[in-house]
Amino acid sequence: MSKISNTHGLAPFSRRQFLKTSALAAGALALPLGPAFAADKPKVGLVMKSLANEFFKQMQAGAEAYAAKNKDKFDFAAVGMKDERDFAAQVDAIENFITQNYNIIVVAPADSKAMVTPIAKALKAGIKVINIDVALDTEAKKKAGIDLAFFGPDNRAGAKLAGDALGKALGKGGKVVILEGNPEADNAKERKLGFDDSVKEYGLDLLDSKTAHWETEEANTLMTNFLTQHPDIQGVMAANDSMALGVVKAIDAAGKSGQIKVVGFDNIPAVGPLLKSGKMLATVEQYGAQMAAMGIDYGLRELAGEKFSGWVKTDIKLITA
Repeated sequence: MSKISNTHGLAPFSRRQFLKTSALAAGALALPLGPAFAADKPKVGLVMKSLANEFFKQMQAGAEAYAAKNKDKFDFAAVGMKDERDFAAQVDAIENFITQNYNIIVVAPADSKAMVTPIAKALKAGIKVINIDVALDTEAKKKAGIDLAFFGPDNRAGAKLAGDALGKALGKGGKVVILEGNPEADNAKERKLGFDDSVKEYGLDLLDSKTAHWETEEANTLMTNFLTQHPDIQGVMAANDSMALGVVKAIDAAGKSGQIKVVGFDNIPAVGPLLKSGKMLATVEQYGAQMAAMGIDYGLRELAGEKFSGWVKTDIKLITA
């Protein structure tokens, strides 16, 4: 059994590669589940979260590029949700992959507890399951009697990188708010803890902390309310960049463009110009496309007889202007 805690070591996908391959993901929430596959090659399915989120468009594009380069080794299909709370779509995707006798399922769970049951069913059917991006709940796994490795970033440490950047910029007593991710997801909980760590370390004044469920428009509404309730806000910690976009939109609408420092998480292409213009202070790169490719690779290795357990950490990096 291989127990790994080091980073994955695959060559990072460039931003240009992301943009070149993004057309593969654009405009569709899900790829067909039933293409004609060769009988002698393993079938690999990727189950992602919302393809309304640029991060998962990047993940799909990177996975498609990796699959295209390795089309002689495996057949591939990918499925995404229409929004971040469409949990049923992920359950249905797992069920469909089981029914169609897939060999490997790579999954980024939207709900760390609810996804354990369908994943346990896939494992019982003899399918190799690779958990990426968002860790499944430890207690739920124990209850289901499964031992599954997690392949993904240290979300708490990543959020603290962004929170620390804000803490350094504002100094002690800086007034901040937090926009949390989906409370059912482990990475949302971890990022909130990372932000809380920064608040404590830098002596920031946390005015409020609420979820916007990873969504841009919900974040826009929440931030608009925050600005009304707390007109003295100086900084914002958004648990992903999709929400950060909504935050910046609300700040602009309030006539405070560039006056409030915003940090996010994911380094989606849309935040690049905001970092350069000063509308955002920082974000965190977690290499989504690379993560999906790594998940496929580890799935093929498990299919060949290897077994992984524990936490296989993937890379994170603070990104500023």
